[in-house]
Amino acid sequence: MDTLLGFRGDNHTVWETDGKIHVQILGTLKVRTGDVVLEAGEVGGPKARQILEILLLQLGTPVSKSRLIDMLWEGSAPLAAVSTLESYVSVLRRCLQPGQGKNGVLRTTTGGYMLDPEMVDLDLSRFDSLILRAEGSEPKIALPLLRQALALATEPLLGSELLPGWADAERCVHAARVASAGILAAQLALELGMNLEAIRLSQEVLDRDNLNEAAWTCLVLGLEAGGNPLQGLQALDDCRRVMDRELGCSPGPVLQQAQERLLRLTSAADDDFGHVIGALLSIQEVVAGHGNSAWQHAGNAGKVLGFSPQEAGSVIFGYLQRALGAASV
Repeated sequence: MDTLLGFRGDNHTVWETDGKIHVQILGTLKVRTGDVVLEAGEVGGPKARQILEILLLQLGTPVSKSRLIDMLWEGSAPLAAVSTLESYVSVLRRCLQPGQGKNGVLRTTTGGYMLDPEMVDLDLSRFDSLILRAEGSEPKIALPLLRQALALATEPLLGSELLPGWADAERCVHAARVASAGILAAQLALELGMNLEAIRLSQEVLDRDNLNEAAWTCLVLGLEAGGNPLQGLQALDDCRRVMDRELGCSPGPVLQQAQERLLRLTSAADDDFGHVIGALLSIQEVVAGHGNSAWQHAGNAGKVLGFSPQEAGSVIFGYLQRALGAASV
């Protein structure tokens, strides 16, 4: 039997023969069997398609008829549910293995059905395998593996099934795995000094879930390591506003420590904004409780971070005057 292996390129799926059927469920369902490519709407109708998808999610594991009935009809099964299910399976067999009866990829088991894993090449299985290999590898090997996995998962799982509750639950679980893979890749990129890649990977996670603090952390640390303190502070501000609005909380200690480092880096710049940040930090040193007489005991002629109280106030007030003047023009 001349069946096929597929892998996703930038804009399309490329097929190669290897004696298996290839199934894509990351994104819109697509099945290649023999010389035929079946799209989502061509796999025997909605219920037959869902049976295929459920069995693919449990590839190599038998699924009972009662479980399939519960998932297909979500508690509202018809009286003749078993015979109806069996008719859908027959339709599915004709689509997947024409002329083979029960000897093809879709097997009957005791009280249920199973897809033979030796006869199926599934994109989700390749994603899982790449993640597993990456988790047990050193950074230089793991990062390319994670890149491959993330390239497979650019679209949501089961994109053809928008309504069933079981499909939505599976999508949520898979989306969390994709986010974890993206964060791990970003952390490895940081470890390898690939700051721009770490920033890109973090942003991709945040584009899907802007409440992911681990992704915010990788983004901010990537900007810090790349010498972009102002952008890092902006990212921190965005993170703080999102978390306060949606969760009613503030970023954790790692991001708070990063903010302090970024503020000090910014204050070192010899420009107006850097001077203002330095003045604000000098005041914060006192407000934060570094001693009631911090100005007198910090050295440098009674200054904190190079500013006396009068100098700090003058720098901040002068900057605000210039900024307000420019805004009114």
